Amino acid sequence: MAYVVAEPCVDVLDKACVDECPVDCIYEGARMAFIQPEECVDCGACVQVCPVEAIYYEDDLPQEWSAFTRYNADFFAGVGSPGGAENMPSGSVPDPAPVTALPPGPAER
Repeated sequence: MAYVVAEPCVDVLDKACVDECPVDCIYEGARMAFIQPEECVDCGACVQVCPVEAIYYEDDLPQEWSAFTRYNADFFAGVGSPGGAENMPSGSVPDPAPVTALPPGPAER
């Protein structure tokens, strides 16, 4: 199990979670952040600093955002475990199609 970033992050990308993560496992897509489950050490540091409360332990993810577990897996399907977000430029991996198709988030309205 690992943490999952859910819909409240879409178009916010505050990056406080990225800065707080001690193992550099939070990657930026074009519209939201994603957590690499193989790199995550389940410390929960990201949860505490997320200004929009978008990060949940996978088992605690609200039902309305359950699809984000799959979107997170889809984000990493082609890149695997790159060994830290610093090895990949922000936005270099496209968001999964369902995330791209979401309506604008609060930052874009």
